[in-house]
Amino acid sequence: MESRLNYYANPVAAKVLKHLVSASKVLADSALPHTIQHLVEIRASQVNGCGFCTDMHTKEATHAGETSVRLNLIAAWREATVFTEAERAALELTEQGTRIADAAGGVTDEAWANAAKHFDEDQLVALMSLIALINSYNRINIINQQPAGSYQVGQFG
Repeated sequence: MESRLNYYANPVAAKVLKHLVSASKVLADSALPHTIQHLVEIRASQVNGCGFCTDMHTKEATHAGETSVRLNLIAAWREATVFTEAERAALELTEQGTRIADAAGGVTDEAWANAAKHFDEDQLVALMSLIALINSYNRINIINQQPAGSYQVGQFG
């Protein structure tokens, strides 16, 4: 498969990506644990069917020390015993925040309350923002049919 256009070389895309990357840096530097950030990025990418982002974020998570067992179980996190309660709350919020159209009512009060038990306000803002941001990246790559499999750790700096 080839991408529909060279998005990453386009001058308009460069301006858009400058802001998305800036937001990514703010979130990477936030108090939201990096392990949870990786799980959120991977799960939203799986739900959306974004091969490029799934490839990228699983490789980055592996590089950061995430285990293959946990990575292989992200899609089945409800049945897996390898995730903490905080991670499970973040994964639930990620799924509901990603599947807004499917959920009819958006994110449930229960999912929000569960996340709020594990994260302070700054972390919740970072979590919400990360869910929105990874969904943006997913949509760009899906619309463009960006191929997956060749991502190299640290490729985007």
